[in-house]
Amino acid sequence: MKQKNKDITSPTLKEHQPRPFVDLLISIIIPSVILMKLSNETALGPTIALITALSFPFGWGLYEFIKYKKFNFVALLGLISVLLTGGIGLLKLDSQWLAVKEAAIPAIIGLVVLVSAFTPFPLIKVLIYNRKVLDVDLIKSRLRANDNIILFEKHLLTATYLLSGTFFFSAVMNYFLAKWIVTSPAGSPAFNEELGQMTLYSYPVIAIPSMLMTMAVFYYLWRTINSMTGLSLSKILRIEEQ
Repeated sequence: MKQKNKDITSPTLKEHQPRPFVDLLISIIIPSVILMKLSNETALGPTIALITALSFPFGWGLYEFIKYKKFNFVALLGLISVLLTGGIGLLKLDSQWLAVKEAAIPAIIGLVVLVSAFTPFPLIKVLIYNRKVLDVDLIKSRLRANDNIILFEKHLLTATYLLSGTFFFSAVMNYFLAKWIVTSPAGSPAFNEELGQMTLYSYPVIAIPSMLMTMAVFYYLWRTINSMTGLSLSKILRIEEQ
């Protein structure tokens, strides 16, 4: 009987936990090193190096998707992004298409978040204001008691605009970063090296600012909740029991 209980709480059945350092290593650092160091003809060559580099984020994303069997819209866009990058390099298309592709992915996400604000299912409730992150039921009960439901929904709409803005910021920065760094013809060793540099630079130049902006949106949402309900962060934040 004890063995059965142990199996139920087995780590293999637990919900997937994010691993940012592993994601960073496999999706950014390793591919960038391969592109910058192994693209010349004396090593792997531009084509094989590009395929090898792209196989890391593609394989990791596919593994995560198959293992946890959960549809992840952002992860799917990531896989599409990898395929498009590989296609541009292998088909030797004009490098300007890389800049378009780099901007298109976050722009699409930002547009979806923005449009969702005018539907019954705004994505901010999926990404931030959800029961895995916040004690939504407690917040709603306090809002209802203080007659602040309608006012809170207006602030939630503002938070949605701010969240979509972070993705549009990322789109603009992606475009200019790609145009600035990647100038060589696709399929050449220089193109691969520049692609590796762009991937490395995208983390401090784009990913970190976007993460800080997202944290600012969360802070705005928490301050709104705090002012309308009187609940502290420790009261509304969901902490999963181990």
